[in-house]
Order: sequence, then C-alpha cells, then structure tokens
Amino acid sequence: MHHANHFYGHAHIMARYTGLAEVPRIWGYLQHGWNTYDGFAVGTKFAPNYPRLVWSSSVARRAWSLGLRQNIVVAAPWAYLLELEGVSTANAGIDDREGTIVYPFHGWEGQSIIGDHELYLQQVREVEGDVPITMCLYWNEYRDPAVRSIYEDAGFRVISHGERGYLWKDTDVHFLDKQLAEVRRHKRVVSNRLGSALIYGASVGCEVGIYGDPMILEAERVALGGREKQIRLFPELHQPFVPQDYAQALARAELGQDEMLCAEEIRDLFGWRDAVRGSLES
Repeated sequence: MHHANHFYGHAHIMARYTGLAEVPRIWGYLQHGWNTYDGFAVGTKFAPNYPRLVWSSSVARRAWSLGLRQNIVVAAPWAYLLELEGVSTANAGIDDREGTIVYPFHGWEGQSIIGDHELYLQQVREVEGDVPITMCLYWNEYRDPAVRSIYEDAGFRVISHGERGYLWKDTDVHFLDKQLAEVRRHKRVVSNRLGSALIYGASVGCEVGIYGDPMILEAERVALGGREKQIRLFPELHQPFVPQDYAQALARAELGQDEMLCAEEIRDLFGWRDAVRGSLES
C-alpha cells in the first residue's frame, strides 16, 4: 500500500473497524488529511487504475475539477473511530469538559514552519482568558526545546499525539485515539489555520475558532491556495468563536459521516476479502 495510507494509523483504524487483527494492503490511495485541494499531498503520483479513497463528496468534486478521476467516497477514518468508540452524538459529555486545546499550524518532515510562537502565545491567552490551555505540537516541534519552552514557560500544558509516520516507519498507530481522548476533555479546539484538528474537534461537540499569527510553510505549495483560499471557501470559520451549529454541520459533511460504508463494503473496496476469510479461519 502507499505509505501515506498508514499516516496517523488510518489503515489500522479501518482494519479494526472491519474486524481484522492485521493490516492488509489497501488497493488504493486513502486520503490522509483535510485540505482545500484534492485531499492528497501536492505532487502525489497515482498509479493508473487504483482508486482514490476520499473522505467526502466535496473532495471528490474538487478532484474531478482537477482532472483526477476514480474518486470513491469512503468517509474519514476519524468517522470510523468515532463509531468504534461509541461516540454517537457530537455533544456527548460536553458538560464535563474544560479548557482549550490549541493546534498551531505545523511543519512536517520536508518543510519547516515560519511564524512567531511568542506572538501566537499572547494571542491565545488574550482570547481564551484564564482557562487551562493545552498546546498540542506536531512531533518535530514538540522535540524542539526552543519551541516547547515558549509555551511551557507560560504555564501551558504541552503535548504531542505522536508521529504520523513516514515511508512505513515510526507510525504511532494510536495517534487518532490519543487525539480523540484529548479533544473530548476540552471545551474548545482552536488553531491559527484551518485543518483536520479543527474539524475533528467540531465533530465531537467542541467549540472551535481560528485566529492569530497564521504562520506559513517554507516553500508553501501554490496549488493549495494558502490561507487566502481557506478564508474564501470558509469565511464563517475564520473567527475566534464560530457558531457551533455551523461548525458541526460542516465537520459532518467534510468527514463524510453520512457517506460511511459498512464493514463488508470496506473489505470489498480495499481488497480485504481474502484477508477476512484468512483471519476467520485461523
């Protein structure tokens, strides 16, 4: 399978959902994160005749407009994780939550982030007030003492969900399990850029907001359209306090929660039918 199918433990979640102890090869390309492009990293090379397994109809439409065919909507692995964990309603347990978890826009193994963490810290404290704040950093920034100390010295709780993995190595297969546990203990999820974390938070009833130093990636891909495209497509999301009904409805649509497949459909689509028979016989 393409190595991005493993990112954040996505393939493992789908295997759990279909009742498999092992993770077989997925015969296709599974969308690994949310973006305003085609759902995949810019420049991804797709082998002919293999489907692009996307989260939602909106992604499929954007991909089609770019000339990319063979898009099949399967919903986000996060949606299947919610089913596995019995999270049946977005607002379940909302009264027991407190504080804000912050997901600053981050770099990755191939691109560093350019931005002012000191300024962002001040902006977060000004908006969130005197509440417990958890700063969730991507693994490479979490391991940078210079970045971590900015938030730790301010009294923030600083965490990371682990590594997403790269080229089939170092994947924390419980990444999303950890993320789900964290967002469900907080009342609010905020960031300085729109991304998967905000959508995940809205899907489980958190208040969400986008504000502060937007930061940028080194050599940011022009095809993604940057923050300007995000604001153009989703202007209502770009404010410190987003109306909850709007945020939850958008999250449900972008995660494809009304387009989820049953376990048997996933086995057929992913090419897992033989693996299922093998696991039942053993």
